[in-house]
Amino acid sequence: MSTERLIYLPLGGAGEIGMNAYVYGYGKPGKERLIVVDLGVTFPDMDTTPGVDLIMPDITWLRERKDQIEGVFITHAHEDHIGAVSHLYGELEAPIYARAFTANLCRRKMEERGHPVDAVTTVSAWPEVTKLGPFTIGVAPMSHSIPESGALVIDTAAGRVVHTGDFKLDPNPLVGEPFDPDMWAEIAKDGVHALVCDSTNVFSPNPGRSESELPDEITKLVAGCSGLVAATTFASNVARVKTLADAGERAGRSVVLLGRAMNRMIEAAKETGVLTDFPRTYSAEEAGDIPRDNLMLITTGSQGERRAATAQLARGKYRGLELKDGDTFLFSSKTIPGNERGVIYIMNQLSEKGVDVVDDRGGLYHVSGHANGPDLERLHDIIKPKMMIPMHGEHRHLRQHAKLATAKGMASAVVVNGMLMDLTGDAPKVADYVETGRQYLDGSVRIGALDGIIRDRIRMALNGHIVVTVILDEDDEPLGEPWCDVRGLPELGKSNAALVDILEEDLNQFLMRAGAKTLRDDDKLEDNLRRITRQTTRDEIGKKPEVSVIVSRMR
Repeated sequence: MSTERLIYLPLGGAGEIGMNAYVYGYGKPGKERLIVVDLGVTFPDMDTTPGVDLIMPDITWLRERKDQIEGVFITHAHEDHIGAVSHLYGELEAPIYARAFTANLCRRKMEERGHPVDAVTTVSAWPEVTKLGPFTIGVAPMSHSIPESGALVIDTAAGRVVHTGDFKLDPNPLVGEPFDPDMWAEIAKDGVHALVCDSTNVFSPNPGRSESELPDEITKLVAGCSGLVAATTFASNVARVKTLADAGERAGRSVVLLGRAMNRMIEAAKETGVLTDFPRTYSAEEAGDIPRDNLMLITTGSQGERRAATAQLARGKYRGLELKDGDTFLFSSKTIPGNERGVIYIMNQLSEKGVDVVDDRGGLYHVSGHANGPDLERLHDIIKPKMMIPMHGEHRHLRQHAKLATAKGMASAVVVNGMLMDLTGDAPKVADYVETGRQYLDGSVRIGALDGIIRDRIRMALNGHIVVTVILDEDDEPLGEPWCDVRGLPELGKSNAALVDILEEDLNQFLMRAGAKTLRDDDKLEDNLRRITRQTTRDEIGKKPEVSVIVSRMR
């Protein structure tokens, strides 16, 4: 008879930054009761996922075990942790648990997609706990770059697990709760079996800085500017948005929030009591009647998002507002790796308008929301777990974090997406490997990463596309000449003649020579027409395009 075990399975977020989705289970092998921690998204790029709207974890493994799921816990309201909840709810139909601010935003997402808002339950901070099947779960406050981030304290018969979520050790985060070492020492006093820990900033060698270090510098910058002042940051960083707004108010400026996400976050923070003293804000329409020297715009789009307020201001106007020569634009944010090109492009667009762009290379206007290397070691020392599993990081982050743990005598393992770990004993061990992957929200439809749709889209983008149309009469003889529709390719080839004319001539020559057997066989005909089209295009312009062949027969 098999014994019960404690399992941990990342479906996203381990070996990458983004798309967080983790599973814990307790019970007999294969029959464990499960809880899901976070269901996040990651964002597409034009190089690898052109046209895609969102990327979500493949939850096939979970969907096949939906009757074993006790609930879904959301650690905080960043999109890489909460963004897929409403998209995937219909497949899991499991109750969702979160603290008030996160629950508020989660309900908004559920309502937008027609799901019941009462599927979301608000839980209070530790020491309150929720009992679900074999689990007792508490949400212990952690400081981060969004209000009410929480680590999960998960108790089972196999021991206590602490899942940190995203965190930093900030004694004064300005908005939300500070890091409380005494609370964590109390949580750890009877022993922690496993710590599953954020690894994002493991390579940063100095202790992290507090959000409270920024207001003086930001206030000084804003007070010293003439013309209009604008600033962008992550919409979810409510403390930073408040710091920027306070700086504007102190400088005698009227504050305008631009961007749906920014307004949604501040509304949620006010509704849940996270924010109680935010400066008065003005609409974009009201801003039109306020002198430019008295305006402070706080905008979405710090990562170069093409449709966000920052990008639209850089291109021209946004809701009637425009930046001009002598204005100042502050990027109070870190550029996430991979977004550099888009951000620099926007900065240059602003510069071309004569706007003075201020970024954070000097560290005066931004601090990270993640614990640095020394902070991670400090948490290890407070919690003293039997084993430490690194998560939330690329492979190199996980590996380095595991080294820190093993150097201090903790059992550890580098666990990436799809590794089902048995945490029951004294050291983590691999129990199974699960097929994991991604699914894409493409318009209003979800598609699999391996469906071939995005691959075909990339091929067309790289090589162009040609549609060849041929009509055959009742006797399987060509009716007129074939014609080509060319997209995404040069008009002239090396013959200095129109590419379409050369293609149609070569295809017509083939049809005139083709035997009756070929002309009667659609598959053979299509294969030959496709081969000739690609060969001629390669000879003329050095490209082998994607080719679609349409054979129509008169019957």
